[in-house]
Amino acid sequence: MAKKVTTSITAQNTFTDSLFLLPNVRVSVSISGTFNATVTIQRRLDGTNWRDVESWTGEIETDYISGYQQDVRIGVKTGDFTSGTAVLYIGIG
Repeated sequence: MAKKVTTSITAQNTFTDSLFLLPNVRVSVSISGTFNATVTIQRRLDGTNWRDVESWTGEIETDYISGYQQDVRIGVKTGDFTSGTAVLYIGIG
């Protein structure tokens, strides 16, 4: 089980690997780089369907707290990327 996942995004429909979370876990979220894109954090409660949680269009440092046992990932959905490189990180601790 990974404690952190990271990737550099240079195209649409690209996400980090998923990170498994137990309930009430604080996750650090970091988005950096020079890019024109909308970055979305998604969660999967049922093991199948990804649902959007929040989106950003610039650099951020923030936290996400899981309310339930879930998988999370962060990336750029189809149609949400124009140019540049977005460096994405989600991790526990």
